[in-house]
Amino acid sequence: MPVYHQYSLMKCIILAGGSGTRLWPLSRVQFPKQFLKIGDHSLFQATWLRARKLASADEIYVVTNEAHQYLVNNQLEEVGATLDPAHLLREPCGRNTLPAIAWAMATIRAECGDAIAVVFPSDHHLDEAALQEIEAAVPLAEDHLVTFGVKPDCPHTGYGYIRPGAPLVCGSAVDSFKEKPDKETAEGYCQAGYLWNSGMFLLRTTIFFEELERYQPAMAAAFAAGVPEEYAALQNLSIDYGLLEVSERVAVVPLDCAWSDMGDFKALYDHAAHDPKGNAGKAEYIDATGNYVHAKGKAIGLIGVNNLAVVDTGDALLVCAKDQTDKVRDLVARFKGQQNAITEHHLEEHRPWGSYKVLETGPFYKIKRVTVSPGKWLSLQLHCHRSEHWIVVSGMAEVHLNGDTQFLCQGQSTFVTTGSRHRLGNPGRIPLEVIEVQIGEYLEEDDIVRFEDKYGRA
Repeated sequence: MPVYHQYSLMKCIILAGGSGTRLWPLSRVQFPKQFLKIGDHSLFQATWLRARKLASADEIYVVTNEAHQYLVNNQLEEVGATLDPAHLLREPCGRNTLPAIAWAMATIRAECGDAIAVVFPSDHHLDEAALQEIEAAVPLAEDHLVTFGVKPDCPHTGYGYIRPGAPLVCGSAVDSFKEKPDKETAEGYCQAGYLWNSGMFLLRTTIFFEELERYQPAMAAAFAAGVPEEYAALQNLSIDYGLLEVSERVAVVPLDCAWSDMGDFKALYDHAAHDPKGNAGKAEYIDATGNYVHAKGKAIGLIGVNNLAVVDTGDALLVCAKDQTDKVRDLVARFKGQQNAITEHHLEEHRPWGSYKVLETGPFYKIKRVTVSPGKWLSLQLHCHRSEHWIVVSGMAEVHLNGDTQFLCQGQSTFVTTGSRHRLGNPGRIPLEVIEVQIGEYLEEDDIVRFEDKYGRA
């Protein structure tokens, strides 16, 4: 794979810990937007492939939530990549971008000393042409904290803005950062040459920690000896508020390219292909214009409606005006206030060994489709409150049941009684598909007693 840069110390940091609440019900806590497939790849996969244009695989560091570490590894496997386990930084809890970046920069400093790293959010769309402009900004990063601003193509009210100041060798000093404006203010910003704040940075370890010690000494001290033991005690702080808005050594480099934070359904609509009436998504449209539809496994029809976002995930349905998709965050907050798990989980859940999808539930039963990747195994476990009936749909299953081993092929089945030690694995070369019928008085996922697990889960 081609590598653009000529600097042997170039590193890449991918921030993959966000939750993307404005894209509910597609994005949820256990499967946030960076892992959603937008075209052939997820946003995270596209970011990884972009980073590989600037660095080798062993020069990339990924910061993610502890719960998403297996999603990271599984999605990298899909694109034929592997990540150094020491470079997968797993946050026990989210503490915003400054602690996440500080952890990655501290890891780079410990391994490489003084080095330069580009920071990519994992949930953005970015034109590949921007990579050469990022690489060209490396000399500026020798003595500045470099941020990248995108030249606006419209007065967008969903982005923060950067006001460029005095010109530098490339780019400009940052005069000020501006919060998300109303439309009139955004129009003024565009006319005055302001840039969208992209959330991408180019940072030298020496400069970063000098400025961190100056403006956030407690956080600098916490990372002085590596990863702080009490990560949850760190201040919840973005790099913009905590460092860039107070430092006098900040520069901005303009990027003249296609970019989006893919933050809401309006952004997904803009990114998608449209029919002659401006509709995006698979549906039948009659006297309907400017709509966005996302639904799987259903026939969808829209008649006489305009500028809607219609999103169906099987267990949740969202219908809203396309220009009000920013309010989806408020809807998610309302569900959370009701202790509704619909914000946490999809019908399909991902595990280090593959995934399962809930097909139907009822009193005392649950039916799942279980997919086990080639060469992967579930843990050796038992259940206290349910029995399970497994029917192989495709592939070869290796079943360990109370010390015995059996192999099952398509159409064959086995029964796991309550309290039996069991394990399911896929010794074959194609995915194993199993229908699992659970019967019992309690069917939640915490009814698992694990005895062995190759993925280190408790």
